[in-house]
Amino acid sequence: MPHDQDIEGDTSGMMSEYECLQCGKIVRAETNPGECPECSGEFHNRAKSLE
Repeated sequence: MPHDQDIEGDTSGMMSEYECLQCGKIVRAETNPGECPECSGEFHNRAKSLE
């Protein structure tokens, strides 16, 4: 049975949504964009839990 974190096939080139943990800005990118251009906060992949 598949789990929500199981990924099949080549994931290169897949876009993900990243949200700034400080100001809430959302961007789409293939990899973590690093630092938010709005507030210098840290981006987090919205598909993964914060736990």
